[in-house]
Amino acid sequence: MRVPFLILAPVCVFVGVGTAYWQTNDISLAQVILVLIGALSAHICVNVFNEYFDFKSGLDNITRRTPFSGGSGTLPSQPGMEKKILALAVASLTVTAAVGIYFVWLRGWQLLPLGAFGLLLLVTYTIWWVYNPITCLIAPGLGFGVLMVMGTHFSLTGSYSWTAFTASLVPTFLVSNLLLLNQFPDAEADKSIGRRHYPITIGRKNSSRLYGILLLLTYISVLAGVFSGLLPRFGLLALLSAVLAWKAYRGARENSENIPALTPSMGMNVVINLVTPVLLGIGLFIG
Repeated sequence: MRVPFLILAPVCVFVGVGTAYWQTNDISLAQVILVLIGALSAHICVNVFNEYFDFKSGLDNITRRTPFSGGSGTLPSQPGMEKKILALAVASLTVTAAVGIYFVWLRGWQLLPLGAFGLLLLVTYTIWWVYNPITCLIAPGLGFGVLMVMGTHFSLTGSYSWTAFTASLVPTFLVSNLLLLNQFPDAEADKSIGRRHYPITIGRKNSSRLYGILLLLTYISVLAGVFSGLLPRFGLLALLSAVLAWKAYRGARENSENIPALTPSMGMNVVINLVTPVLLGIGLFIG
């Protein structure tokens, strides 16, 4: 499950809860808890499917692990757990689907296309999306950003909004960046099994520039949202993480080919992914 990383799902849900609260000033705690269960099971699902398919492809046996990338190493050390891992992936997918079906029944069919696409993404990410650099880049952010934030907002309010979409751009850019930087140590191993992401196709140095662009887009989306009135003025709290973002970007540029030296920037990148949406969510609750 990669339990230490599961905090990302509640953080992204928090943004969607924040947009719902800012627009309605009335949300159900029970429904928030149910949404959170669905989000956590979705995160577990994609993590476990990733573990399973990486083991089946042989990638897990050649990956250089870091504290932030390379999988958990569970199946290479305990291959007899293969069927149990697959069963866990299917079970978590079922929980996610059940929560989604409940909210489709409660709020309306408009949630169905988003939910169905989300379920497809969970199952196919490791076996399809990672073999094209564009889809490999956008899929993680799309899942944790647009789909999770807007899905949360709709589940709590029964409608979509431009506010929810604008707020969702923050985790969209950040989570895509999270996976992008975490691909740096895996480039050679991933290439050997046919994966194609940007650290492979354009190199780590150029990918560090792409990392900087996505960080910049994160903060531009906050500024655009506030100045357009789609986000409250306290949404600017999200900009406080920009200092960390600058340090992480400099570290990525300077150490793109030196993985041990890059590791602190990878850790800082995780902090940015958690702190920035939380600050935005707090801003939404303050108004």
